[in-house]
Amino acid sequence: MPKPYPREFRDDVVAVARRGEAPLKQVAKDFGISESCLAHWLRAADVENGARPGVTCEESAELRELRKRNRLLEQENEVLRQAAAYLAQGNLPGK
Repeated sequence: MPKPYPREFRDDVVAVARRGEAPLKQVAKDFGISESCLAHWLRAADVENGARPGVTCEESAELRELRKRNRLLEQENEVLRQAAAYLAQGNLPGK
């Protein structure tokens, strides 16, 4: 997988494309990216700006963190459930 372009570069390309001084095909060629890549960046910028529905980068990062936290809590809960079942069987220490 190719290395992602820096955020500043993507923002600059989107800004140039939005000015409309040249067709998208020419803007993409001038910056050395594919036309489909530019179209994707434009759609993503629309989502980030709220002009188009979708999940922003910030929301996506938050969702990833929440899913990670949820997995950890589920694992901790399972350990506690197993410990409670073990202790409920009368396997108390010192008996």
